[in-house]
Amino acid sequence: MTNKILKKIAGLFNYKLVEKNLIKNNRLVHAKSILNLKLVLKKIFDNQKIKCLIQIGANDGSRFDELNLFIKKYKIKSVLVEPISEYFEDLKRNYKNYENVYFENSAITEEAKEKEIFLVNSKNLGNYDEHIKGISSFDKKHLIKHGVKSNHILKKKINCISILELLKKYDISDLDILFIDAEGYDGHILIDFFNSSDQEPILIFEYIHIENKILKDLINIITKKNYNYFDINENLICLPKKIENFL
Repeated sequence: MTNKILKKIAGLFNYKLVEKNLIKNNRLVHAKSILNLKLVLKKIFDNQKIKCLIQIGANDGSRFDELNLFIKKYKIKSVLVEPISEYFEDLKRNYKNYENVYFENSAITEEAKEKEIFLVNSKNLGNYDEHIKGISSFDKKHLIKHGVKSNHILKKKINCISILELLKKYDISDLDILFIDAEGYDGHILIDFFNSSDQEPILIFEYIHIENKILKDLINIITKKNYNYFDINENLICLPKKIENFL
């Protein structure tokens, strides 16, 4: 009864409460699952000629990072994008002396401009689990629905560039993997990517926070482009037709 009342109150203020058991149970099940993201990535890198990837939302390059191992092992051209300056410095340190890795301290949006992002104050991070470091978002409500107290949230201006500008800046004309963890903004980035480019890389992105309408539009696009897809560890793995035999 109490939970229903809380949900109604949250709805009045346009907030939605996250079902914590659902998220925790999903993470618990996937953590020991025989089919996990690391296994899928291993199969991709072992069986495909991966030469270039982009990771958007790279954070510090270590915490909950599934690509780190493969970027270092295969030494492929990798553009790592992280808008939060504190994590960006850690990211560079974690890939120190890897000449195959390029760093972009920006957020990816539909147009180049400064934009405000919300993040947890570093002084308050000790009050939360490790996942909270990775939930910075353009939407303050995204943090609140994850249980972050409003007075623990900072607002910060960051630089933004479009995905097309990113491709041009790093001279990427044959992208193999586009890996995105943008806390709900993933759908906007991917739709803009397909509107701006005719490249069809392997797509890996966190879908659980994407607005339903945006996700529907994105699914329509990747379906028309003959991608095959499946979900794992809160991510959608989308494989282009050219590697359909991988399945």
